Amino acid sequence: MSTTTTVRLSDQERELLAELADEYGGQSGAIRQGIHLLAQQKRRNEALQVFLDEWAEEAGPPDPEDVAAMRRRYFAQ
Repeated sequence: MSTTTTVRLSDQERELLAELADEYGGQSGAIRQGIHLLAQQKRRNEALQVFLDEWAEEAGPPDPEDVAAMRRRYFAQ
C-alpha cells in the first residue's frame, strides 16, 4: 500500500534533493533510498552496540589508553 507524506525541507535540503533526484528516479526515489540507508545505519549501530556490550561483559571496560591509540590509528586525519 502506498501512502503520501508531506515533508518540509529547507532551501538547502531542496537543493540536495534536486541533486539526488535524477540518480534515484525522482525525488521520491531519493527520499526512499535515504530512508533505507538510515535504517541500515541504525541496524549496524545497534549490532555494534550489542557487540561492544558483550565484549565489555567478557573483558571488562576498555582501557582509555587503548581507546586513544585506536582512535589515532583508525580515525586520525
